[in-house]
Amino acid sequence: MPNTVTIEEAQVRLAELVAHMEIGETIVITKDHEPVASLIRECPSRRQPRRPGNCKGMIDLRAEDDEH
Repeated sequence: MPNTVTIEEAQVRLAELVAHMEIGETIVITKDHEPVASLIRECPSRRQPRRPGNCKGMIDLRAEDDEH
């Protein structure tokens, strides 16, 4: 079950709430006992950094065009 905080508490403690969240954890922010927003801790990106030249040889240029 997600943790729930009021909007007033979230305004005061936002940095602390975010700092102590675990990956996949959800905090629901409520106003007048109704949910209005959610904070969800995302996983860090597992994408590898781009390497220059990794698409080398994928384009076949048939004719030179000096006009453009």
